Amino acid sequence: MRKRKMGLSEEKIIFLDCYKKRSKKWRVYKYTLYAVLAAAVITLLGLGVYVIDGNVPSVLYARAGEDISFSLGVPAKAEVVGVSVQGESNIPEGSVTIDLSDEVTMTTEGMDSYSLRVKLFGLFPLKQMDIRVVEERELIPVGIPVGIYMKTEGILVVGVGEFRDANGLECSPSKYILKSGDYILKVNGESVNEKSDFVDIVTGCCGEELILNIERNGELINLSVQPEQDESGTYKLGIWIRDNTQGVGTMTYIDSEGNFGALGHGINDVDTSTLMYIDDGTLYETEIVSIKKGEAGSPGEMTGMITYSDNHILGDITENSEKGIFGKCNEKALEQLAVREALPIAFKQEIEEGAAQILCTIDGYTDYYDVEITALHLDHDNVNRGIVLKVTDKELISLTGGIVQGMSGSPIIQNGRIIGAVTHVLVQDPEKGYGIFIEEMLSGE
Repeated sequence: MRKRKMGLSEEKIIFLDCYKKRSKKWRVYKYTLYAVLAAAVITLLGLGVYVIDGNVPSVLYARAGEDISFSLGVPAKAEVVGVSVQGESNIPEGSVTIDLSDEVTMTTEGMDSYSLRVKLFGLFPLKQMDIRVVEERELIPVGIPVGIYMKTEGILVVGVGEFRDANGLECSPSKYILKSGDYILKVNGESVNEKSDFVDIVTGCCGEELILNIERNGELINLSVQPEQDESGTYKLGIWIRDNTQGVGTMTYIDSEGNFGALGHGINDVDTSTLMYIDDGTLYETEIVSIKKGEAGSPGEMTGMITYSDNHILGDITENSEKGIFGKCNEKALEQLAVREALPIAFKQEIEEGAAQILCTIDGYTDYYDVEITALHLDHDNVNRGIVLKVTDKELISLTGGIVQGMSGSPIIQNGRIIGAVTHVLVQDPEKGYGIFIEEMLSGE
């Protein structure tokens, strides 16, 4: 059998076909690699900008008549774009550029505020930073547990469920109408604040349609819902509701006029996790009866016994915000809680990483315990976590394991100044936790 010789032209064709296929594969691989590298670069740049943005505070406070010094250490420059002057100022509007990579000192005499436009590398707009000048303020650190009772503004819808109607069939009149977290403010035009009153209205409606005025995510809307009878003949809407909440926390401070701040974070509903809107609230004396030590994966807790009687009232709660609860103490509370010397406050740019103390009440005694400030987030998205701290006091660790529930609001002291309040514990490491800057807390009053 004779072998057929392959011509040269055929060999070239096969070689070119192979070359084209390999070239095509290589181009696909190359472009894919370029795309991955480009995505990685964009991600890194975005992360870098995010980190830099977080290191540039949106607001800095300064004392009237004092210079403000801060060191951000970011590759950015700021231009003065707005000045509010009470007297003479040595910072002409629009004529000053500040290098934020170095330490900055600015004169605030005669000025109540000014705005800076921050640009990354002096070129790319990043954010606006405001300098607000305030009067010096002193607060009395407290660190004592208090009992909290708050009435909601309206009736809080905790959840929507089902029940069996008069025919034994499952029904849910409020399904797709009401939602968890809704606040029912009025029924048929009449205001409601008591859970019992709302239940009486529904059970006595004889099956007629009800018009509910509710607040949902800050928006007021009207909804209509038709109650139905359950197996016993009682009219229901198929919702779980709440009109109050109770708990124990730590008072952070009292000022000379009896205004107080506590917790350092807001009180959220345990079921809906939404910040509770309050109609009114009361502060009571409380006694810590037990302490569960914190362990990795299991946060500790201080259990308090609240005495709900008029002669144990400490004051009124007027505000529940994401930065704490606030209100006014009575004369008894001032005598009982304001037992320490008032201290000046420190603004965030004045706080240092390193040694500090927290004031809290353990085993019936109020005392200072050593902590270490390990990090500062000047413009954290979560205002309650601007300070990162670690408990270093061996006595406190032996008693509680570190930070436990109920210690929220314990004032943090550094260099003789109040710098903030404890807010959270790290569940996996109870010796570590977070705090809120005192200036943030005061802005929530």
